[in-house]
Amino acid sequence: MSFLYVDSLSAQYPKQDAPVLREVSLSAERGQVTALIGPSGSGKSTLLRVLVGLLAPSGGRVMLDGTVLDYGSRAALQAARKRFAIVFQQFNLFQNMTALRNVIAAPLLVQGRKRDEAEAEGAALLARVGLGEKLNAYPDELSGGQQQRVALARALALKPEVLLLDEVTSALDPELVGEVLSAIRNLKNDGMTMLIVSHEMAFVREVADEVVFMDRGGIVERGPPARLFDSPSTDRMREFAARILRHT
Repeated sequence: MSFLYVDSLSAQYPKQDAPVLREVSLSAERGQVTALIGPSGSGKSTLLRVLVGLLAPSGGRVMLDGTVLDYGSRAALQAARKRFAIVFQQFNLFQNMTALRNVIAAPLLVQGRKRDEAEAEGAALLARVGLGEKLNAYPDELSGGQQQRVALARALALKPEVLLLDEVTSALDPELVGEVLSAIRNLKNDGMTMLIVSHEMAFVREVADEVVFMDRGGIVERGPPARLFDSPSTDRMREFAARILRHT
């Protein structure tokens, strides 16, 4: 059994007739980077939200390291959320807190860790994403790319088994994208298991072990980046690849 196993996962937003996820199945080994690509509204971000417990699934199951995750009870949901961490395209940092305090807030308040231990780990994580000299900087003193790297460090402070990244560069100026992508490369080299939603196709080709192409709430095609981009087997993927490669 794979480290992460998603079996026929479906989901639907309240007051909407059509499901946003339609029996999605995928798997990933420990340390694998899986990139989710596809047009807007295809279900990529929704899949991440279901995995982290922000949207309840309407069918299917999720297994992590051999354990079925129960999204149906509050206690089980909290347990599931400890195993995943998500970073969104918006940084959502606390503006009245320094970079270090943003990183250690959840370990202190949610996980009850000791302050000196949390601060040492937080400082190490900020150094890991290239912000070792910005511990005491406030968000308005940081660039967008630096703020997103603080958000990455904040997610890592929760010690997740799987890191979910939802278009983490889409809100950045083009010149700031590289520093965030570099931090993600380092996480891959460290063996972090990641699911990445991204429109940075050159980066996806470089960093992903597997690419999953989604459309209309389901998986159309999946495979290694080179095969999916260069020799897709479905007409829909060929059409998508032709369009995106014209703009890269």
